[in-house]
Amino acid sequence: METIVLDIGETLVRDDRHWASWADWLGVPPHTLGALVGAAVAQGREATDALRILRPGMDVEEACRARAAAGRGEHLDESDLYQDVRPALGELRAAGVRVVVAGDGTVRAGELLRALDLPADLVVTSDEWGVRKPDPEFFARVAEASGAAPEATLYVGDHPADDLFPAAAAGLRTAHLRRGPYGHWWADHPDVVETADFRIDALTELAGLVGSVGAAGSADPVGSGGVSPDPDPDSDSVADPASASASVEAKVVRRGTLRSVR
Repeated sequence: METIVLDIGETLVRDDRHWASWADWLGVPPHTLGALVGAAVAQGREATDALRILRPGMDVEEACRARAAAGRGEHLDESDLYQDVRPALGELRAAGVRVVVAGDGTVRAGELLRALDLPADLVVTSDEWGVRKPDPEFFARVAEASGAAPEATLYVGDHPADDLFPAAAAGLRTAHLRRGPYGHWWADHPDVVETADFRIDALTELAGLVGSVGAAGSADPVGSGGVSPDPDPDSDSVADPASASASVEAKVVRRGTLRSVR
């Protein structure tokens, strides 16, 4: 892997401050808005639909501008980062991997992220590029920013429909991160399992993937960190079929309408 590109929200940055500030702006308990966000996630809808449930017909973009004008706009500092962000990105840089941060966000969000001086070669947001996920043009820009071939570029994100599916459609390697509402709820959905080249629980697992995929996209059976791609579900090399069957039965698979761009 020559380049690793990471999403922003619920990949690098926790969204709890974001939603708490919206609850405060709307004058509702954070728990109420959080529950509605969870409902939207479980239904495969946009999380911002939770705001429209509370305020039918709400123009979210206009509301964002109103908040900024009132001095209650975006805020981002070190406490908003997940604890594994700096160690993971630093380890990747030390291994000679190009690290790019590219996800949905405003111009202001890009400025705030760059002010944190993350160990990354490039930090850019969708509004700075003028195109948002899951638009294929966004991932064309990702491929351009990567500086490497698509098969040597790994896109890491939590959201199946905004990160995983369009990145795979663009020919990039993909890692689904079990983090945040979307990452946890949809982690075991068949589409996610089928599409993701890798499924991880923490960013610190990324260093182990660096040597696991060659330039031609072939899996290295050893790898550099002991982290392997998702196993072939059709493989019959199972030592204990009974235990495998029990594992499958115990596995929770989220069913429902998952917005897919594949």
